[in-house]
Amino acid sequence: MNVTFRIWRQDGPNQPGRIETYPVSGITEDMSFLEALDYLNEQLVLQGEKVIAFDYDCREGICGQCGVFINGRAHGPHSHMTTCQLHMRSFQEGDTITVEPWRAQSFPVIKDLIVDRTALDRIIEQGGYISAKTGTAPEANSILVGKESADKAMDAAACIGCGACVATCKNSSAALFTSAKINHLNSMPQGKPEAHERVRNMTAQMEREGFGHCSLTRACEVECPEGISIRNIAEMNARRWWSKLF
Repeated sequence: MNVTFRIWRQDGPNQPGRIETYPVSGITEDMSFLEALDYLNEQLVLQGEKVIAFDYDCREGICGQCGVFINGRAHGPHSHMTTCQLHMRSFQEGDTITVEPWRAQSFPVIKDLIVDRTALDRIIEQGGYISAKTGTAPEANSILVGKESADKAMDAAACIGCGACVATCKNSSAALFTSAKINHLNSMPQGKPEAHERVRNMTAQMEREGFGHCSLTRACEVECPEGISIRNIAEMNARRWWSKLF
């Protein structure tokens, strides 16, 4: 399989970037997209050129590290899929594939396809946890959780923090990410004590990081690998106004 990669190269945060073209032959359709990038890097090493820097970790669709734009779409041509789950059989012989990093002011480029997503970590630091007494773990059934609440919390907890929602949104909003992290904990009994404080602090940090506002285009919902619903955003906004009364 022969393809041509057009890949964003940038030596550092303060360096100018450019698109460079790499014709590649010998790729198989069973390769994952990241394996194809590995294969290209092997060729670059043999040619004495700098390898392409890109993020990855688990390569199982769990960690959220591998996010890039592929032909103008977050994670590639399929909905609800991470880049590492994408395979080269999704492309055709002779295709030209353009690969770019996330484009958002709050995600500055570190090098090539790697961006700094620590803004999301700082949002988590403002309330993405619960207070719990130390000591032995409580009996599993000592805190009763209804199925509806448990299902709602688990759906929100599925967020892997990849940043595709931010990069896809025309406003670079982190509302889907933030709302998923808030609603995950606020839906559970263990998260109730800090519920109002959590909403206030995490949404305030989201604004301090320079993320834009949500205009409900639902682009984030389409590109989210876990299919997180924008209903979470509506609930976060309602909780935010309600928290001002406490």
